[in-house]
Amino acid sequence: MSKPQCLDLIAGGAMHRGAFVARLSYPAVWRSDVVEDLFGFPVSDPYRWLEDGNDARVRDWAAAQDRLFRAYRAGWREKQSWASLVDQMSSFGVSEPPMVRGPVMFLAEQLRGDEQRRLLVVDAAGNRRVLVDPAEIDPSGRTGLYAWWPSREGERVAVQMEVAEQPGSDIMVLDVRTGETVDGPLPRARNTSLAWLPGGDAFYYVSRVPDEELAPGDMRLQRRVRLHRIGSPWRADTVVFGGDDAPEHYYGLTVSADGRHLAITAMVGPASHNDVYVAELTDPEAPHFIRIVDGRTIRARVLPRFLADNDLLLVTDYQAPCGRICTAHRHDTDPAAWRALVAEDPQAPLDECLVLDGPALPQPLLLVARARHGTSTLTLHDLASGRLLTDLPLPGAGVVSSLRTNIPHGHHAWFSYCDATTPPTIYRHDAASGKTEQETGAAIAGHTPGIRSHSVRYHAGDGTEITLLLFTPAEEHQGPRPTLLYGYGSFGMPMRSWFFPMAAAWVSAGGTYAVACVRGGGEEGQRWHDAGRGPHKHRAISDFNDAATWLIDTGRTTRDQLAIFGQSAGGLLVTAAATQRPDLYAAVIAEGPLCDMVRYEHFGLGCTWTDEFGTASQPEQLQWLLTYSPYHNITPGAPYPAFLLTGAVTDLQTGEAHVTKMCAALQHATSSDRPILMRREPETAHAASPASKERALTADILAFAGKHTGLSPKETTMRSHETAAEAH
Repeated sequence: MSKPQCLDLIAGGAMHRGAFVARLSYPAVWRSDVVEDLFGFPVSDPYRWLEDGNDARVRDWAAAQDRLFRAYRAGWREKQSWASLVDQMSSFGVSEPPMVRGPVMFLAEQLRGDEQRRLLVVDAAGNRRVLVDPAEIDPSGRTGLYAWWPSREGERVAVQMEVAEQPGSDIMVLDVRTGETVDGPLPRARNTSLAWLPGGDAFYYVSRVPDEELAPGDMRLQRRVRLHRIGSPWRADTVVFGGDDAPEHYYGLTVSADGRHLAITAMVGPASHNDVYVAELTDPEAPHFIRIVDGRTIRARVLPRFLADNDLLLVTDYQAPCGRICTAHRHDTDPAAWRALVAEDPQAPLDECLVLDGPALPQPLLLVARARHGTSTLTLHDLASGRLLTDLPLPGAGVVSSLRTNIPHGHHAWFSYCDATTPPTIYRHDAASGKTEQETGAAIAGHTPGIRSHSVRYHAGDGTEITLLLFTPAEEHQGPRPTLLYGYGSFGMPMRSWFFPMAAAWVSAGGTYAVACVRGGGEEGQRWHDAGRGPHKHRAISDFNDAATWLIDTGRTTRDQLAIFGQSAGGLLVTAAATQRPDLYAAVIAEGPLCDMVRYEHFGLGCTWTDEFGTASQPEQLQWLLTYSPYHNITPGAPYPAFLLTGAVTDLQTGEAHVTKMCAALQHATSSDRPILMRREPETAHAASPASKERALTADILAFAGKHTGLSPKETTMRSHETAAEAH
């Protein structure tokens, strides 16, 4: 970096909406003259020096930004009202279905007041006890229960804890009966996959190569699949798959019910295609793999699982962008040999499926979850033929997720259901009796708000119809409302009518919460994803601005009442939308965003996301990135909306530099009197922070959005919630 050339001190004016407050003075910040020549494109990067979080100048500047934010927040008179409302709308209890192994049920539960969830076990008699409580391990709340994998017999469980700001995660193995540690720690297993062998004496897992075996500064994934035998040292674990030729691969592991076969999925980052390898486990330490799916050739996602005869059930979007289910011999390498079991429904993307093959059933069954216009359906099929047997009734027009059954063979199916006013609720379907019953679930502390949820379709600029989910107060209202518009639009992730505590709080205060299902997501299958990624990422951004325009043009809101919010890749969406159309918005909130798309590959896990966004190392792809990169499309003198950029001080996913660089650039450029603020959070991660910190962040986001759109928590609403809470 060349030597900094100038010092900019920027002064803000009076706050938006005419409120009289002290003028904001932004912390002094250096602007350097760094300009890179990338394939003939001059790329300015005046705040590159902010990437070095260890630099004393960076620490001092960030600390000054922290003080500015705290001082500004102190003026939010309704901050406590928002915090109370968020607390009332937060859910607690059991939010995902159990894992059932042998006679033991494993449940994660988070009660009101808990910072992290705890792992419970329930025996055949229904007795519940706590097996792992993070609060006992770390009373500060920074350590969380990240994942757990019970053995097939339910006698042991591999548990992964995670400390928010630490890059490594260890696996410990516990005796389920006594709770004692019987093995571990197995280090460097962050974001792992794990598959037990029958008997509970060994499992395959994924871990990173030890740092001492890597070249200095190598931050790539460098993962390997290893076999671990209980009681043996981790350094003795045999590497069975992965090597230097696949430094950015993620691996998923599946072992057949009889333990005779292992399947591995391999993909580069969250790519839209993957390879599949299958091996017989004659010698578990030296499996011979056959690649049965070449993802680069077929350009499709294929997720395998073993059937009882050790052939394969394949869930895939190959020649079926909305997904289909096929069967194949475990050694078939030609997709032409696959047999279609459940065909694609172009109007209802496939979400997941579950095999039910317990001995209590007259024939094995297949449970299939789809989303039709954002609303889930569950259908039961004959596993042998794929023939539709029945539709399963659901509690409402909501969302089903996380299908689970007994392992290795079961006739019960557990699933989670939620909708706009219902937090995650766990149901159990008994395929032998045909009955579906509520088993457990989460609840909210206060009174369930009256929310009307519906979807509309608007036209993007190129004529494409886009779905917009709207959450509004149940009572009739004429005229525009303060509106919070959310979007994501990346990695094929679909937006659905889930229960959002933030949405419930915003709507309870009288606002509209909207979710734009822009291209780049998965709402309409793989084609929808492809239409908004790589060279087409600009479509996701224009779709989002078109959603804002539609909300304004139809009178549902106004420019002065519209705030936008996005997280991670959704933070990229909203910051890019606002730099392209600052006139549309009163406020922008970006949580852990991507903003510098020329250098995003240098931060966090960015180097694994090139399939989604492209790479600056290729001239054509650099041009894609430069067209929308928020940091590079800030216009000096433009009247920008109010901005709140939030992020963890140690963000191992996206990296903190996106927040700091974007904040400095906006503060320098804006001609508006609306504030540009940065909210940093120490001792947290990109996501899944301690519950109290998540609620505090949500309250700050809502208070900021409410201040700049004119939405105020209603005192009558707050009193009704408090009364309901007291009644409980």
